[in-house]
Amino acid sequence: MDEEALLKQFAAQFAHGPDDADDTDAAAAAQGADSTANQATDDADQSPATFDTQQFLNGLDAIFDRHAAATEAGPYLEQAMVDAENAGDEAGLLTVLNETMGFYRSQGRHKENQWIVQRALELAARMGLTTGTSEAWATTLINCATAMRAAQQYDQAEDLYHQAQSVCRHSLAPTDRRLAALHNNLSMLYSETNRPDKAELELREALRIIEASSVNPDADIDVASSHTNLALTLLTEHKLEGAHWHAAKALEIYRTGHLEHSAHYASALAGFAQVCFAERRHADAVTGYRHALAVIEECYGKDTDYWRITADNLRQAEEEAAKAGVTVDNAGVAGDAGALPQSGSRLPDSPAQGKTGADATSSPSTVSVSTGSAGAAEAVSACPVSGLKLARAFWTQMGKPMIAAKYPQYAGRIASGLVGHGSECYGFDDAYSQDHDFGPRFCLWLTDEDYAAIGEQLEADYEALPRKFSVDAQGRVTFEAHARSDASGAFPSAGAGSTIIPDAANAPTPGTATDDAATAKSGAASSDVAEAMTTPIDAPLFPVTPRAQGANRRDGVFRIGDFFESITGYRTAPAQTAPHEWLMLAESTLAAATNGEVFADPTGQFSKTRQGFKDMPDDVRLALISKRLGMIAQAGQYNLPRSLKRGDGAAAWLSIHEFVQATASLVFLVNVPMVVGYMPYYKWQFAALRKLSGSMFALLPNVGEQLETVMRLSSAACYGGAGFGEGGKGAATAIEKINDVVEQIAVDIVRELKREHLTTSGETFLEWQRPYVEDHIVSDDPVLKSL
Repeated sequence: MDEEALLKQFAAQFAHGPDDADDTDAAAAAQGADSTANQATDDADQSPATFDTQQFLNGLDAIFDRHAAATEAGPYLEQAMVDAENAGDEAGLLTVLNETMGFYRSQGRHKENQWIVQRALELAARMGLTTGTSEAWATTLINCATAMRAAQQYDQAEDLYHQAQSVCRHSLAPTDRRLAALHNNLSMLYSETNRPDKAELELREALRIIEASSVNPDADIDVASSHTNLALTLLTEHKLEGAHWHAAKALEIYRTGHLEHSAHYASALAGFAQVCFAERRHADAVTGYRHALAVIEECYGKDTDYWRITADNLRQAEEEAAKAGVTVDNAGVAGDAGALPQSGSRLPDSPAQGKTGADATSSPSTVSVSTGSAGAAEAVSACPVSGLKLARAFWTQMGKPMIAAKYPQYAGRIASGLVGHGSECYGFDDAYSQDHDFGPRFCLWLTDEDYAAIGEQLEADYEALPRKFSVDAQGRVTFEAHARSDASGAFPSAGAGSTIIPDAANAPTPGTATDDAATAKSGAASSDVAEAMTTPIDAPLFPVTPRAQGANRRDGVFRIGDFFESITGYRTAPAQTAPHEWLMLAESTLAAATNGEVFADPTGQFSKTRQGFKDMPDDVRLALISKRLGMIAQAGQYNLPRSLKRGDGAAAWLSIHEFVQATASLVFLVNVPMVVGYMPYYKWQFAALRKLSGSMFALLPNVGEQLETVMRLSSAACYGGAGFGEGGKGAATAIEKINDVVEQIAVDIVRELKREHLTTSGETFLEWQRPYVEDHIVSDDPVLKSL
């Protein structure tokens, strides 16, 4: 593949502006999928119709080249999907879906992207891509993750990006531009979730890869876009000098390469304008935003989020310029400020990594309320931030500096995060769940070899870390850098305790690609800091129960294999060819092994092991779907109405329980655990179901609410309403409603099974759907089939 083709494929992945259809590496998806898909589709003589993938890509390129994407690309892509499907060309269809995801993102059509993402993942699974390390699978994962990120479904997006990383390590060369695209996209996710330090590291790696692979870095559009992204991230860290240099460098590259009519030139212009806004160079900010709007309108039209956000930023810049008495004419030429950097102008040397500008040393001040006694501290009823956020701050401020200081030779080998048992690992902790087994904690995962060398001492150093912290009114966590009174050998503080982990970008700039009016209106002069602080909180406020101690401890230092064995009984996931072992693992067990967050994993070994448990074989998933269909039919459609007719309230109530459990499980299985995770244990089952149902990409999104209706009415249906304030109105009305809801759920399930091509039957008694589903099980292992 030549350089020009690669440039086209990866252009959009390197800008904080909209990602258009060029960014999906569709050609790579087509090539990889063609080599992995059913070989029968490769034989033109056996196919009554064909789909020309290259012709499709050429046509799409032509639409973008003449700037007609706003009106022509959508219909073109929709027709291509139909053509590829009619031709039976799965590889071609996957190419079209990848392109469509990128285009829909650029248009802000996140709702419509819902079924595109799900369809692409399902198609890849059907083609057998998900069990390998093909480029097509890596490409699809990246594009699906980016679509999720654009829709602000950050947990799912991050998981998909990490899956893509695992695949890319095996399928791509170290200088492959798709690796840079992945680092860039991850950086955008970290930026949008207020982790600028991680975003900066990802962007620097992306820039390194792009420059190493470029024929001419001084005229390479991808290098330019990487500079723009890095500038914006440095801006959120108040590193104005570095941000200005990288933003100006991006514009220089566009002009050197005569790339000013590229759609992504708008991102560079807007990025430079944003830096100028932060520097209070009002005229340059106005000029940059005006030029950016002109390019956006030319390439995308006005009816996009990209145009609207940039227009709003321009409005703010014009208002600030007016306040400062700066006049900028309609052509964008300022009377009292320098123009945007021109081609050929010499930039100063790039600032060193981590160097900050003059304004960068200023950070929000905080006020801590010292209680002076443990008794006063106990007045705090709950920690005001989530356990995962607290864990990340504890790792970033305390754990990471300790390892860098005391174990520098192992810093690139230790994984960290918070995974396993505990409400906070699912993100569901609240004031009620924080009265036990809660506090600053994280896990450190080591290989067997490294654990043998440093595990015991590292555990002691982990236990000695200071746990006292404060949280300000904006949710920022600050740990105090002093050794615990009962510990010795704490690492030198080196000022680490003064670090504040920001919960939101504090860069004094207009908002970037966000609808948050508060952020967008912060402006360059904003310096208000909320001074209200919670009482400093220390770990003893949160007692540790026996179930979270000793062999069952939930944090500290672990061998990777030991950690997963303590949860699942397996050091690594069962083999894909061992369905009987997978069927012995409860979904809640798999949920505990794959939840939470990984903060760092330099070698990727922990994430690879964790991902193994998430990658349930599709035959096993289908077998479980069949089992759930059987229980839904038996408990909900058959035994429940019969028990109610008998007047056996206890039997009816237990039938409802079985029906609800099976149906909730089915929702997770249909949505594919690899994408959405597993259903957790009963306590958080509905919290997870509500979260899943609230996603715009969810399948069977209404079932969770329907199940809650069934449970709410169960008292009246089973016991005449005496149990839960139904007023003793009797059972008839509630029974009728429950039966109706159960049948509606069955109808919805059949509709979804048909959409996924798992059945051709319209039978709504779900027991009869099982043979249709099991026909799609490839393995002959009898454990996967119903009797």
